[in-house]
Amino acid sequence: AYGRSLHWIRVERFWEGEYPEVKATPFQPVLCQQCGHAPCEPVCPVYASVHSEAQQINVQVYNRCVGTRYCANNCPYQARVFNWRDYHEEGPLNNALNPNVTVRRRGIMEKCTFCVQRIVRGEDTAKAEGRQVADGEVVTACAQACPTEAIVFGRLDDPESLVSRLQRDGRAVKLLEELGTEPAVTYLKGGSSYGRNS
Repeated sequence: AYGRSLHWIRVERFWEGEYPEVKATPFQPVLCQQCGHAPCEPVCPVYASVHSEAQQINVQVYNRCVGTRYCANNCPYQARVFNWRDYHEEGPLNNALNPNVTVRRRGIMEKCTFCVQRIVRGEDTAKAEGRQVADGEVVTACAQACPTEAIVFGRLDDPESLVSRLQRDGRAVKLLEELGTEPAVTYLKGGSSYGRNS
């Protein structure tokens, strides 16, 4: 049905300025910002939207969610989506399902998890080998699939990691940072509409 798509990352086109001086921004991917003070967490009546202290991300406990959509109403980034379909039925596309991720049932909220299953696997591997997770060792599915390497994932707690260095770049901006949500996702301004030196 129209309007019932399920996506954890969407591409937006925003408009700046006042008419008639309006110009479009470059295309911008929008996903869950993994907020430090996530407005979606305190409104969930069943505590399905919680903050993971271990990974420092906002997670969704799918088997606890009852689909009230309060979290979606409270998310300023519109990053949470309602699952309208059942994907666990037998069919020819079952082999396309990721075996490392739980198949969610219809009637619950979903969101980007920063591929927490990959983070946990990377942490477990590093722990078994008696070392820290190396920069670039854990890569999200969207970063892996991006042909232009425009999506970078890494450890913000390591000041020498690539994402930490990019976050200190003069072009670094965060979406709706003025709301005090403390988003963990950083965007780099660039391209013709922003200019390299702004």
